[in-house]
Amino acid sequence: MSADTAAVPRPPARTASAPVLTGAEAVVRSLELLGVTDVFGLPGGAIMPVYDPLMDAEAVRHILVRHEQGAGHAAQGYASSSNKTGVAIATSGPGATNLVTAIADAYMDSVPIVCITGQVFSTLMGTDAFQEADIVGITMPITKHSFLVKRAEDIPGAIAAAFEIASTGRPGPVLVDITKDAQQTEVPFVWPPKIDLPGYRPVTKAHGKQIQAAAQLIAEAKKPVLYVGGGVIRAQASDELRTLAEATGAPVVTTLMARGAFPDSHAQHLGMPGMHGTVPAVLALQESDLIVALGARFDDRVTGKASQFAPHAQIVHVDIDPAEISKIRTADVPIVGDLKDVLVDLEAAYRTAAAGESADISEWWSFLDGLRDEFPLGYAQPTDGLMAPQYVIQRIGELTGPEGIYAAGVGQHQMWAAQFIKYERPNAWLNSGGAGTMGYAVPAAMGAKVAEPDRVVWAIDGDGCFQMTNQELATCAINNIPIKVAIINNSSLGMVRQWQTLFYDGRHSNTDLNTGHGTVRIPDFVKLAEAYGCLALRVEKEEDVDAAIKTALETNDRPVVIDFVVSADAMVWPMVPQGVSNSYVQYALDHSPAFAEMED
Repeated sequence: MSADTAAVPRPPARTASAPVLTGAEAVVRSLELLGVTDVFGLPGGAIMPVYDPLMDAEAVRHILVRHEQGAGHAAQGYASSSNKTGVAIATSGPGATNLVTAIADAYMDSVPIVCITGQVFSTLMGTDAFQEADIVGITMPITKHSFLVKRAEDIPGAIAAAFEIASTGRPGPVLVDITKDAQQTEVPFVWPPKIDLPGYRPVTKAHGKQIQAAAQLIAEAKKPVLYVGGGVIRAQASDELRTLAEATGAPVVTTLMARGAFPDSHAQHLGMPGMHGTVPAVLALQESDLIVALGARFDDRVTGKASQFAPHAQIVHVDIDPAEISKIRTADVPIVGDLKDVLVDLEAAYRTAAAGESADISEWWSFLDGLRDEFPLGYAQPTDGLMAPQYVIQRIGELTGPEGIYAAGVGQHQMWAAQFIKYERPNAWLNSGGAGTMGYAVPAAMGAKVAEPDRVVWAIDGDGCFQMTNQELATCAINNIPIKVAIINNSSLGMVRQWQTLFYDGRHSNTDLNTGHGTVRIPDFVKLAEAYGCLALRVEKEEDVDAAIKTALETNDRPVVIDFVVSADAMVWPMVPQGVSNSYVQYALDHSPAFAEMED
């Protein structure tokens, strides 16, 4: 949607019963009436009027971050763990632009957040005033909508509309930029405002004939696969997915964004597909005759070379966003609708279609079970005397359990956390999937802990990612947000180093970080964490891993940071190189000694 104020209706004229508030007071009151209880932000000149009434708000807890990017990722973690809409607040100029990375991240991963930013006086806009930036223009490509509000009377409508847009249809970020004069002007406050959004009509109910056509294809398929994306989690449709899967008996693969949408322990689950997916999941898609894509977008990390992806498969594509359907792979049966409703209708239609006669998929399962037996997920022990990072992450998952929340940074540790922690429920796995944002984990874990205070929340981070946003440990310590942080410290930018090892003749250009190996540690993560008010531990031997994790689990009066010093030579396997066909996996299994690591 384009940015303007016309999309927000003018509130009714002053009435005797309408209290007179400043625009800033209207911002806070609107948040309260929308049920917002927690916001993350950092004040500055252009948003200062809002911070004055925010100080007196009893229903809204403001958490002062150390960097606006942290506010954005915290809002994401809050939303992704709780199915609520996260809120971040920042000032104009650099305050607003510091939110851009988190906004882009939320847009890629369909996370509902509302970002409220201050703007310079409307009379100064366009003059290059102090801390002026066209944040509406900057964020227009990476938001569902960006509002510019220049009149105080438009504030309640803009904020109410922002929450409506962020949380409906395909979820995503919405920006509300409010000029300083609009914040300072007094006007009658009328609630609820009438929300009128011309052209915004998300389709939730799918067409019945498309449902029937999809059900018939599933009943006839001999090699079906349910390809599950993050849309299932955003739609809160995990129970409905399980019902459909068990009715059809089809194998299920869950993408990086969908980990936990279907239980890892379920017999029909083959694991994660894609570049670093399991062999059964990758080859199930590649060899299938029918792919039922549910809230998935055929991302390049899943398909590999798209023109050679699943060459024999028909495609049923279900998504709330019609723009995703047939964008990468043409759908034989396109279905636009809310997955929670679509899955119910599809399961009922399948039972009708299969009542006569359905295809026998026992041979298909025999093939897939053979792959599971022959190529279980595994890893090789390092030969340099340092710990295997996979072991550390696996033990974190085993000792914490499925009720925990795990937020990962980006890189090798992200892939290992997706592979070696078992996810049994939705909203347990938080990560930056589409944007791949380093620095996501700590603030996202912070936001998740605020939203779900009774759950154990881990940030599983790399030594590179951790150094981008670790200042939010101060926020956690001061605000009694006791997250656990596991730094998987291989003293390098691990995923880039892996690619350099494999594709650049081992020339490790600018990927050594000097954080964990040898006598010099810059920085010393234990000292750094202690300076931030955290309990800090360092683990260098496998026999000490469990004790450190248990100490973290038992400590709830402050954040805990564990510096796990691991091997830099560990790699993420399997791996389908970028830009090649997923058929490469079968070739590699037959010809590449590197894939032998999976069997160890």
